[in-house]
Amino acid sequence: MASVRQVQITFDCADPERVARFWCEVLGYVVPPPPAGFDSWADFDKSLPAEHQGSAFACNDPDKVGPRLYFQHVPEGKTAKNRVHIDVRAAPGLTGAERLAALEAERDRLVAIGATCTQVLVSDDLNESCINMLDIEGNEFCLD
Repeated sequence: MASVRQVQITFDCADPERVARFWCEVLGYVVPPPPAGFDSWADFDKSLPAEHQGSAFACNDPDKVGPRLYFQHVPEGKTAKNRVHIDVRAAPGLTGAERLAALEAERDRLVAIGATCTQVLVSDDLNESCINMLDIEGNEFCLD
């Protein structure tokens, strides 16, 4: 049995490039170079049949550690809570007030680029603090 070595996370969305560029900002990801023979992704996109233009976009971890993110256009809007979500590890190893302050600083940075904060969960006897967020198309993610 072969082992899985890589994983890609795929987002269904209305505007693939816009959502991809949002997640580039969140995670420090980069847009890969366009295919050979094209000066830009816009040039590549224009070469596609009209019905496929704007249908997909992707971004990568520049350090090649994290998964590739792929964004594909779907005609329907988001209608229910995600069954899977991304946890953005904004405060690994931190606890208590120091952790909450780091999470809140990252929340503020992301709100400034279009995210929405839905809930701040402050640490208790069982769990550390985390912040529930929405990306620019309403997909849930957490600052952890």
